[in-house]
Amino acid sequence: MKQKLVVFIMLMMSGLAIGQVQFTANVSKNKLGVNERLRVDFVMNEDGDNFNPPQFSDFTVVGGPNQSVSQSWLNGKRSFSKTYSYFLAPKKRGNLTIGQAEITIEGTVYKTSPVQVEVTAAVDQPTDGENSEYIASESIHLVAEVSNSNPFLNEAITVVYKLYVSPRINVSDWRQIDNPKFSDFWSQNIDIRQLEVENGTYNGEPYRFVVLRKTVLYPQKTGKLNIEPLTLNISVEVPGNRRDIFGNRFYETVDKVVAAGNRTIDVKPLPQEGRPADFTGAVGKNLKFEVNTSKKELRATESLQATVEVSGQGNLKLFDLPPLTVPASMEQYEPEYSERVNTNMNGMQGSIANSYTLVPQAQGKYPIPPMSFSYFDLNTRSYRTLTSEEIMIEVGAAPAGARSPSGSTGPIAAQQQTPSAANQFRYIKLNTSLKAIGEAPFMGSVLFWSLLLGPVLLIPLAILFGKRREAIAGDVRGNRIRKADRLARKYLSEAKRNLGYQTKFYESLERALHNYLKAKLHIQTSEMSKERIQELLTSKGVDATTVIQFNELLKSCEFARYTPASSVAMQQDYDKAVGVISEIDKQV
Repeated sequence: MKQKLVVFIMLMMSGLAIGQVQFTANVSKNKLGVNERLRVDFVMNEDGDNFNPPQFSDFTVVGGPNQSVSQSWLNGKRSFSKTYSYFLAPKKRGNLTIGQAEITIEGTVYKTSPVQVEVTAAVDQPTDGENSEYIASESIHLVAEVSNSNPFLNEAITVVYKLYVSPRINVSDWRQIDNPKFSDFWSQNIDIRQLEVENGTYNGEPYRFVVLRKTVLYPQKTGKLNIEPLTLNISVEVPGNRRDIFGNRFYETVDKVVAAGNRTIDVKPLPQEGRPADFTGAVGKNLKFEVNTSKKELRATESLQATVEVSGQGNLKLFDLPPLTVPASMEQYEPEYSERVNTNMNGMQGSIANSYTLVPQAQGKYPIPPMSFSYFDLNTRSYRTLTSEEIMIEVGAAPAGARSPSGSTGPIAAQQQTPSAANQFRYIKLNTSLKAIGEAPFMGSVLFWSLLLGPVLLIPLAILFGKRREAIAGDVRGNRIRKADRLARKYLSEAKRNLGYQTKFYESLERALHNYLKAKLHIQTSEMSKERIQELLTSKGVDATTVIQFNELLKSCEFARYTPASSVAMQQDYDKAVGVISEIDKQV
């Protein structure tokens, strides 16, 4: 019976203790050298008045008091914390005591317990609360905030780099030492026109912060992927120990290297269950699929445009559009690819399209059958298949005088070859100019000797031309070089037209490099990570220097999205791209 009573009393006392006011003193270290500094925090869980710090008789106050407040609500319960911070320098060695602090909360005076601190002889490398290096490291923080650490393959995530700075220091300058390399991601930096300083909190304390960079990432592999840190060298102005005649502290400039830290992203694979056969890797939200034609009625041998378009929000640049299927008697040309895509913090938004030129060769009705497009919908976490409607093209007879397609027979061909009555004699020459025969002898005339000797004179030219052709045919290396140069300039023609316009130039340059790899190595855009490109080119016999130059070009295209480039730099990148594509084509 006595034991039960004791347990009951202890439970009652613990319950009362939970609801009591807490006022404690915490120190940054319990043992320090006489040349080091100490930080002491007086923390309370309820707001109070008339705070009285201890006398600090064994210490010199070199900083403070700094005040910070933190308040939050969790499951309907309020959490409050208020802190007064001091930085202290010990006056002597030995076991020193930090006395009691006092606070008045709701009319009751609360006191902290005394804190014992051991002070030893001076240390060689002090790390203390008022050392400039220590203050800089404790007052500035670079943070990488990731929007989603567990995305699906090809789902957009964002990384925002924020620099937090304590109010008691100033940042005079900063520069980037190392940029993160997103080797397993497709990346796009969001332009920040002007850095803006905002107020916020870091670990419950008031801080100023600025957003340095925003990046949109599309993971191209599944599993755990690493986001490398952004590293900066920052010049920090820190209050020192010296004061002027008015008691104000002199500031010291300290160069501090800070990094955002590695972040790990666990990428989920797209589900195999329910995956359509025509799925090509499209991932997004509310995508739309349309197939349109510029006209539905025309005459044979006239042309029309058929457009296959996908629009909405998703990885628009990272999948292939379904090919257009038309009847065999309708001539179809290679499609012209176009994109109108903007990238913001929600990912890619806009549209991509393939435009086909179609030419029906005979009269009749031509159906363009329904087409399907499948993608993984991030809203429903399932696959969706969109289907276009059938389009019927009405083709009339060819215009009078138009040439019929080669090899065409039957009534339609005959009808196309029959001229109209009004024009059936248009090929007969009605106006003649007759001349009498025998006025001047043909034998011995200039025309006679030209026709006689001309073939003889052409024989040496024909021999020289033949030898020239044999020399060109035998020059295998030269032919490969010329063929490679023509191929490079073909792929880079769009980039050349955009020289001088930075954004359009580097977008077309990057697209040309990707299209070349797709045609040469038969890989999809989603497989184009730097490691995969290096692996494939090396396996095809391309030397390491050329592979490095190709990846550097891709890196230049990526950096150019947020780094200004001159016309000279663009021309150099264009010339480098011509040389690299030519070199790869010669080696593969």
